[in-house]
Amino acid sequence: MNRLTILLTLLLTLPNGYASDSFVAFESEHFRPLALSPDGDTLYAVNTPDNRIEIYATGRLGLEHLHSVPVGMEPVALAAVGDSEVWVANHLSDSVSIVDVSVSPPRVTRTLLVGDEPRDIVIASGKAFITTAHRGQNSPYTDPENPMEMLTEGIGRADVWVFDINDPGAGMGGTPLTVLSLFGDTPGPLAVSPDGTRVYAGVFKSGNQTTIVVSGVVCDGGSTAGPCVPAIGELEAPGGVPAPSENIEGVPVPSGDSGLIVKYDGAVWRDVIGRDWNNMIRFDLPDLDVFEIDATQPVPAEIQSFASVGTVLFSMAVDPATGDVLVANTDARNEVRFEKNVRSRIHETQVTIIEPSSGAVTPRHLNKHIDYSVIPSPPGTKEHSLAYPKAIAVSA
Repeated sequence: MNRLTILLTLLLTLPNGYASDSFVAFESEHFRPLALSPDGDTLYAVNTPDNRIEIYATGRLGLEHLHSVPVGMEPVALAAVGDSEVWVANHLSDSVSIVDVSVSPPRVTRTLLVGDEPRDIVIASGKAFITTAHRGQNSPYTDPENPMEMLTEGIGRADVWVFDINDPGAGMGGTPLTVLSLFGDTPGPLAVSPDGTRVYAGVFKSGNQTTIVVSGVVCDGGSTAGPCVPAIGELEAPGGVPAPSENIEGVPVPSGDSGLIVKYDGAVWRDVIGRDWNNMIRFDLPDLDVFEIDATQPVPAEIQSFASVGTVLFSMAVDPATGDVLVANTDARNEVRFEKNVRSRIHETQVTIIEPSSGAVTPRHLNKHIDYSVIPSPPGTKEHSLAYPKAIAVSA
């Protein structure tokens, strides 16, 4: 009996149900998993783990599955271009698949190569806008002769690739009209103004102007320590680690030095009790979350940016009546140390309203009914609470 026969015998004699055991699929984050054709007759959906898009006919009796089209690896967003074409952002393949849906069966007719981990895609003013990270084998900034480029200060890490939908470039992988580098990291959601003249790009994991003070420059002695000049520093630090000195069960914190988290207020790095740590941190930290792009220009360009929108931005939509940009997000409170103080209030769920005309940014807390001073919360609080706002849309 040869090896092939043995292998086939083993496969045929596996116990019933072996091949159907459940498993956990680690899928990439969705950003625009559904799209309707402009005529409303067809629904497109990403099938992320199977590396396909699914096509359905819409009707009075529900959805009818029509086609399953292989695209790149782990599609996470798509956009309909007219009634005959769909553009698909493939997160793992670092590519965009252009699917011709006017033929039967539909098929990929072109693959565009973009930056690292594309997340969202929209169409505006005859152009496709795709958010990607500022790195990867397809990025024009990847220079083997300059490996420190990604560590150089002042360089944006959030890229938006822009293609002409009618002429994405003749070369292999396409040729973008431009690649905008925005001053953020890991871009995510996109939104388009109703008239198609403006595109808004959000930073997915933007941060909230916090950083770490390493243990070596924090004074010894915990919450009772006064100002000191640390052994590895030359300037005075304001003191030791703030209270509490024990956990929620009364167990003392481990002995030895510890760092802490501080937050930038626009001028000063402060800890949770308001002390100034500027001597220990010699840089500032912008918090630009959403960027406005003029889509009408032959080469689109950034117009303005908006700060303090939120920490993790999941989705955006433009109100067609007011032109305001609505951002579904969460805002982190990681500067608050230890569960004894945090009491499970880690992130706050909110929708932030941006007024592009005035630049005003107004976060709106979605769980105003929660009284965080009451622990544990009264019965019914959880049932009325909202979390993890994945998507947002504005009705007519």
